[in-house]
Amino acid sequence: MTTAERLRAEGWEEGWAEGWKEGWAEGRAEGRRWSLLILLRSASRELPPDIEARIEAADVDRLAGWAARILTGDPVEAVFTP
Repeated sequence: MTTAERLRAEGWEEGWAEGWKEGWAEGRAEGRRWSLLILLRSASRELPPDIEARIEAADVDRLAGWAARILTGDPVEAVFTP
C-alpha cells in the first residue's frame, strides 16, 4: 500500500468514526426531544410555539433536565425556566 493509499484509508476511517459519533449524538438528542414532546402533550398541556422552538434547539443535557421537571406538575412555563 502506498503512502497516499494509507493516508486516504486513515482519513476515511477517521471521517467514518466522526460521522458515526455525530449521528449517534443527534439521534440521542432527537429521541429526547420526541420523548419530551410526547410527555408534555400527553399531559394535556398546550405548548406555546416558543417552547417548541426551544425544545428543537436544545442539547441533550438541557432536554434531560426539562424532562425531569415535567414530573413536578408545574405549568409548562415553569418547566422551561432556568
